Amino acid sequence: MTDTPAVQVSYEDHDQKGRFVARMEGIDEEGELTISKVSETLVIADHTFAPDAMRGTGAALAMVNALIADARAKGYRIVPLCPYVRAQSQKHPEWADVIQL
Repeated sequence: MTDTPAVQVSYEDHDQKGRFVARMEGIDEEGELTISKVSETLVIADHTFAPDAMRGTGAALAMVNALIADARAKGYRIVPLCPYVRAQSQKHPEWADVIQL
């Protein structure tokens, strides 16, 4: 079994937009999950992207997990417009407290 480098997720705030960024040691490209802020209590998960070099590493799910944790910490709900976030939210009923379908 090969050791996969850990995924590091950070958040960048851009007024009405934001993004969770995934980085991995040894990979120059980055993954991102973009959001649009509708209000203080509602965001839209717009798009999730993981470059080919990150496929299968759990990077995309790590960004979604960071979004879920952020929503819980800050008290907002998420509209999963992004097909990946929507699919993950259907697999994780325990996220129902922050997902708004």
